[in-house]
Amino acid sequence: MTNPTAAGESPQGVKLGIDVGTVRVGVAICDRDSILATPYKTLDRNPKKNSDIRVIANLVQELGAVQVIVGLPRTMKGEEHASARMATEYAGLLAAELAARDLAVPVNLVDERLSSVTAHRNLHEAGMGSRDHRKVVDQVAAAGILQHAIDMQKARGADVGRRVTAPSPSVDPGVNEADESVRIAPEATDRTSDNGRQQ
Repeated sequence: MTNPTAAGESPQGVKLGIDVGTVRVGVAICDRDSILATPYKTLDRNPKKNSDIRVIANLVQELGAVQVIVGLPRTMKGEEHASARMATEYAGLLAAELAARDLAVPVNLVDERLSSVTAHRNLHEAGMGSRDHRKVVDQVAAAGILQHAIDMQKARGADVGRRVTAPSPSVDPGVNEADESVRIAPEATDRTSDNGRQQ
C-alpha cells in the first residue's frame, strides 16, 4: 500500500495527468523528479464499463505513481458547467477504483482552462496537420495540465488543486447525486495563485 501524503504536502515521484473528454481520455506522465510532463497515451472513454478508468489504475500500479492530476475545465469566468461536472465525476470514479485496490494515491482536480486550445496550437506550431491532431491532442492537453500542476507545486512547495476522495458506500450510485458522492478532502482545497486565478 502506498503511504498517504501528509496534508498540504506535494508527493514526490511519478505523477499522471488526465484530460477527460466525452469520447477520449488523454494521459500524460512526468519523471520521478516531477520536472517534465510528457504525453503518454490516449484512451477511448467507456462510460458504461469504465474500462479506461481501470487502465489508468493499472498504470498507477505499474508506474508506481504517487498522484493523479485530473484537469477541471472551468470557464474563463471560473465557473463550472457540464464538462467540469463530468471531470469531477470521473475523478471520483478513479479515486474509488484506486481505493478498491488499496492504493492511497491522491487524485486532485486542477484548473485546466484553455489546455485543449493550447495543445492544438502547439501541435499546429510543430507542423502537424489538423487531421492528425485528434490522435494525440488529448494526451498533449493532459501533459499541459500535469506540467501546470507540477510547476505550481514546485513554486509553492505545497500541493495544489482539490483533493477528491472515493464516493461513500452509503451513497447510491444509481441516484444522480454525483456532487455529493465526490467529496473534497478539507486538507487540499483550492488555492488561489498570485494573479487571483483559482488553480
